[in-house]
This record gives sequence, C-alpha cells and structure tokens, in this order.
Amino acid sequence: MIARYTNPEMGRIWSEQRRYETWLQVEVAAAEAMADAGIIPVEAARDLRAKGGFDIARIDEIEKVTHHDVIAFTSSVAEQVGPSARWLHFGLTSSDVVDTAQAVQMVEACDLVLKLLGGLADAVKTRATEQKDTPMIGRTHGVHAEVMTFGLKLALWYAELQRDIVRVQRARDAVRVGKISGAVGTFAHLDPAIEAAVCAKLGLEAAPISSQVIQRDRHAELMAALAITAASLEKFALEIRGLQKTEIGEVEEPFAKGQKGSSAMPHKRNPIGCEQIVGLARLIRSNAMAAMENVALWHERDISHSSVERVILPDSFIALDHMLRRFTRIVSGMVVYPDRMLENLNRSRGVVFSGQVLLELARHGVSREQAYEWVQRNAMRAFHEKTDFKPLLLADTDIAAVLPAAEIEKAFDLKEQLRNVDVVFQRVFV
Repeated sequence: MIARYTNPEMGRIWSEQRRYETWLQVEVAAAEAMADAGIIPVEAARDLRAKGGFDIARIDEIEKVTHHDVIAFTSSVAEQVGPSARWLHFGLTSSDVVDTAQAVQMVEACDLVLKLLGGLADAVKTRATEQKDTPMIGRTHGVHAEVMTFGLKLALWYAELQRDIVRVQRARDAVRVGKISGAVGTFAHLDPAIEAAVCAKLGLEAAPISSQVIQRDRHAELMAALAITAASLEKFALEIRGLQKTEIGEVEEPFAKGQKGSSAMPHKRNPIGCEQIVGLARLIRSNAMAAMENVALWHERDISHSSVERVILPDSFIALDHMLRRFTRIVSGMVVYPDRMLENLNRSRGVVFSGQVLLELARHGVSREQAYEWVQRNAMRAFHEKTDFKPLLLADTDIAAVLPAAEIEKAFDLKEQLRNVDVVFQRVFV
C-alpha cells in the first residue's frame, strides 16, 4: 500500500485486520444461514459468533507452513472456537469467503469515495458561484480563443464530477455481489438459498452465476471508474498548474505560511499539490489496466488475479482518497486573480472578438469567405504591428462600407459575449 497517503478511515478498510474481520463475517453468516436451514447445529453457529476470533501473528505463523492464507485463517479461528469449529467453513471453498468479503470491503471503500466526491463537488460549486461573472480568456490549443468566465470553467468541473459520482455508484453496484456457490459454481454442497441468506446478511446481492470466483469484469469496471475519476482530478489539477504559470498568473493553489517551494530559490511558489494529483492519476490508470488483465482466468479459476488485486485495490482507493481530500483543500483555498485575468484577456488587443465581427458582416450580406478575409487581415495586422484590433476594423474601408461603427463597438461588448452564463449555470446547478 502507498502508506504515505493513507488516512485512517480508508486505511482501515484495506488493513489486514479488516480483511480478516470480513472473512470472519462471511464465515459466521454462512454458519448462521446453515443453522437456520438445519444443516449444522444451532449451538455451533452460536459458538462461532460468540467465540470466533483470530490472531494475525498466529495466522502468519500457520501460513508459513500451509502456504494457504484461508487455511491459516480458519485454523487460527478454530483454535479459539473449540469443538464447534468442525462446522467452520463447512461446505465452502476459499473464494466463497475471499470474494464475498472483498465485496464488502469494496462497497465500504466506494461509499467513502462517494462521500469525498460529494464534498469536492460542493467546494467546486461554491467557487464556481463566487467566480460566475469573472471574465477571462478561453484558450484552445493553448492560444487565446474567445471570452469566458472562470466560473464557467469551474461549472464544467462540477458537471464532470457529477458524472464521476454516477460512474462510481454504478461500479459500486457492480461489485456489490457475493457468492457461496462452491468450487466450480455448481452449489454441489450448499443450496443457493444459503448463498442468498449470507449475501442478505452482508448487504450484498447474490451473483446470478459464478465459477469458483466472482467474475472480474465487475472489478475491472470498478477500477475503470476509479481511473476515470482520477483522470478528472488530473484534468482539473493540470488546468490550475497551467493557469499558475508565471506568464499567465491567473490562479494559484494555496501556499501555506512557512511553506517553501525550492531549496535553492526562495521565491518559488510551486503547484506541488496539483502535480502530485497528476502523478497519482497515472498510477491509478495503470492499475486499471492490470484489472482488465485480471478478467481472463483459466477455466473456472486460477489465482493470477489474486496477487494483483492485493496491490491495485488498496493502492487505488488509498491514492484516490488522498487525491480527493487534497484537491478539495486546493479548490477551497485556491487564489484567483481577476485583474490578471482581465489583463491577459486584453493582451491580444481585441482580436478575440474576431468571431463576432465575422458574424456581423455575414448578417449584413457579406459572404463568409469574404468576411473571413477582411477580418483576418486586420487581426494579423494587430498581431504584427502590436496595435489594437478595433481601430483597424473601424479604419478598414471595406468593413466600414458594410458595417456601422456602432455594430463594431457592440461586437466588443463583454456583457453581450457573456449574456448566457446564467443560463449555463441554471442547467448545471439544477
């Protein structure tokens, strides 16, 4: 696990202690279901619940001999339960326990991720509302395009986060299944009713069909949802990094009192939080690929997936948990420089309104090709001569003959360009 980023809540879900706790939950639930069905003595199920426990050090000691973690676990539990332990793991195969218990862990982890996603979405919404009418230049290909607002940029993030929430919720539902169907999924030793009862006790659905394992396309869907969510955070963090460049200087991630940006350059205020988020997104993406590789197993099951999942599931959840917590702090404390945004907007001397001028010429009967030529030649002059675009248009005899000066002035009106911002906000924040 990437212990450096582990917070106690998510860390506990993926701890060794919790793993064995969920195994024991499955074993006890199975015993109680079998006792209710008259398969094992009621007293045995009671003993398993009352006395069932485990010692991690003892499990490790037994596993050194058995080289089988589930046998080591059941042996440790049996030592504490006594004679009734002969009914422990009755009719079960290892994957009945491991896969069903892992589903419980994945659901718990998804619930925490969903809670954090909701908190981040709320933080983004707050900042979007605050910056709704803050004008800035929109960039395509990294080049000035047309006017927008910083609030619109944040509203776009919010809408994507809502889709991430839906994806994680859907993936949570996909993995919220258990199985007690035996070594090849035939229910040879226990009837499907036992499986249904166990899953109900654990808050899971019974997989409609399984082999010895729950099929790993479900886990791949979950890992893909986590990877897409991480990619969203990467996208947002990369944007902040871009806007924090010295030459742009429009936004800055929070820089704490006493924080230092460089061992050699005392002036540095680096976007290290956003850079960390970008890096961790790469890790989660690679883990999603490993989950895809886990889908194909030999026949009814091999264990090539097992070693992989012991790494990619806890690491991906722990990394994403950290990313969500850190980016929520970044968004909440993000410093915005509206004056710099306006300065950068004006840096291109008005050429960013060229599209509106083009449309106005078309409305006045000029062909698109001709209008494009007239507008572009003035835009190029503004670039090369480092002069304002609007006076060039007003002085252009071809344009002046067609387009009244008032119409040219209106084409440069920020309020006119941004008149539909409120409509977009109403659509996003319904």
